[in-house]
Amino acid sequence: AHSLCFNFTIKSWSRPGQPWCEAQVFMNKNLFLQYDSDSNMVKPLGLLGKKVNATSTWGELTQTLGEVGRDLRMLLLDVKPQIKTSGPSTLQVEMLCQREAERCTGASWQFTINGEKCLLFDAMNMTWTVINHEASKIKETWKKDRGLEKYFRKLSMGDCNHWLREFLGHREAMPEPT
Repeated sequence: AHSLCFNFTIKSWSRPGQPWCEAQVFMNKNLFLQYDSDSNMVKPLGLLGKKVNATSTWGELTQTLGEVGRDLRMLLLDVKPQIKTSGPSTLQVEMLCQREAERCTGASWQFTINGEKCLLFDAMNMTWTVINHEASKIKETWKKDRGLEKYFRKLSMGDCNHWLREFLGHREAMPEPT
């Protein structure tokens, strides 16, 4: 099985010149792209990053990372009153999609707030799992928003899966390291 994983870190506020959103993109656990909201640019890393940089998917990916970052920040600001913290809050989100035998075999979102794993959303069967009982209210808030669930499903099963298929093609075209 192959996987594509997007790790987002969202801050409720940041100092000028500091990004409020950072993202790292991994294929099969290998980091090959980085993004930050300050520059609104995706930085290629390694051979796969350079290969992907030359594709039409690049612009689409940059735009989507920015949009998802903004949407996740709005989610963080919406639930901030439910979070017990004295300072700024941080939301870490891992979006994962998996492919095997030319089909999507997994799509999920894991949410961590201020370092505490809280919620897991399985986009394949549209179910929420509360990891930390303090996140129950947040789950109920998000679960009521069917548009949000559909958005998560579209991103992980649609966009992520599409990009994974694209990136696998570029990876397979690369020579093996010697």
